[in-house]
Amino acid sequence: MEKQTKTEKKETKTADAGLTILIRISGMVKVNEKIENTLHRLKLRRKYSAVVVDASDKQIKGMIDKVKHYIAYGPIDEKVLVKLIGDRAKNIEGDKRELKIDAEKVAKDLIAGKKLSELGLKPFFRLHPPRKGIKSKLQYPKGVLGNNKKDINKLVEKML
Repeated sequence: MEKQTKTEKKETKTADAGLTILIRISGMVKVNEKIENTLHRLKLRRKYSAVVVDASDKQIKGMIDKVKHYIAYGPIDEKVLVKLIGDRAKNIEGDKRELKIDAEKVAKDLIAGKKLSELGLKPFFRLHPPRKGIKSKLQYPKGVLGNNKKDINKLVEKML
């Protein structure tokens, strides 16, 4: 039986297979400059904006660990991803043209490894504040900050 180092244990603990959704919960007031910079790099520039990333990337994992007290994140189901793309996806050019998206095709392309910007869509989603509210100052399981695991899908549906 081989011994695992602390870093190996940590990597296996935070390793999420597939796509992960990140939702910015906290606002912009009194946020540390380094954390604000990391949120901007993740394209989480406003409250209640969301991005879909591949959490198996080591650099993305480090950025998520850095801002976990300001965001809610977790693995997203394909059904919720299709609904999110269908309801909230926007063209890169803006809202000037009619947007006709095959949400299921876009979701399959995302799962296959493509990015939203490659598909002609904005790389982030703007969501509504959650219906019936959330506990935005507490860590999961009492609140919504941090890794929400499978409960992130419920949160996304409350915000559509």
